[in-house]
Amino acid sequence: MNLSYKFGFIGAGNMGFAMMRGLVRTFQPEQICFYERDKKRAEEVAEATGARIMETGCACAASSEYVILAVKPQQLRAAAEEIAPGILERQILISIAPGISIADLKEIFGEHCRVVRAMPNTPALVGEGMSGVCYEEALFSEEERETIRRFFESFGKMALIEERLINAVVCVSGSSPAYVYLFLEALADSGVKYGLSRSLAYEMAAQAVLGSAKMLMETGEHPGRLKDQVCSPGGTTIAAVGALEEYGLRNAVMKGCDACFEKCGNIR
Repeated sequence: MNLSYKFGFIGAGNMGFAMMRGLVRTFQPEQICFYERDKKRAEEVAEATGARIMETGCACAASSEYVILAVKPQQLRAAAEEIAPGILERQILISIAPGISIADLKEIFGEHCRVVRAMPNTPALVGEGMSGVCYEEALFSEEERETIRRFFESFGKMALIEERLINAVVCVSGSSPAYVYLFLEALADSGVKYGLSRSLAYEMAAQAVLGSAKMLMETGEHPGRLKDQVCSPGGTTIAAVGALEEYGLRNAVMKGCDACFEKCGNIR
């Protein structure tokens, strides 16, 4: 069988599209194909990325070295069963579905199937994604491992993890952009409440979060220490921090992550 494409995406929703947008910065669009049931969506993605639309999921899978399952976990089994006949031992399957283990995928595709399980996030769209990645390295050549690294780093950063930790990655990284946007929206609302324009409030809140994250990454300081550096004795910031603690910000975030983790274990 002729594997004409380097990467084939099954699904081109928000996450699949975000990954493709990053991928074309490192690989040629001619190396990428995808299948998307929504024809209008497929045309939009093809125009934005230069990747080729395939007529069926099976055709997409059968012609790609690396097959990326970028569908929702509830749709994964149907999509997997459709493309399973086109998956050969020399191909590599990359799954980004939460709650679906490597063992689950091997039940569908066979024990010979080599699977990479990952949890990226939507900031991949702007090249700032974070992906937790797990696979059995002994089953992959050095060249394949390098391609996997380049694949994920084309749209951000990646960390190799044990599969047992993947649901924790979903909580802290995969789903967390939604928590950050919720925080940003609330922060901007407070600015509007006190007179800032909506656009300026969003810009200032977003830049503050971006800058704070960059400080944490570049200094390596504990976030508590960085927080302390902003909190002058008897000042405005410590007053705000006290109120956030009183109303349970930390507890709310951890409870949200608990709900996310629990849901990961109940997806079928």
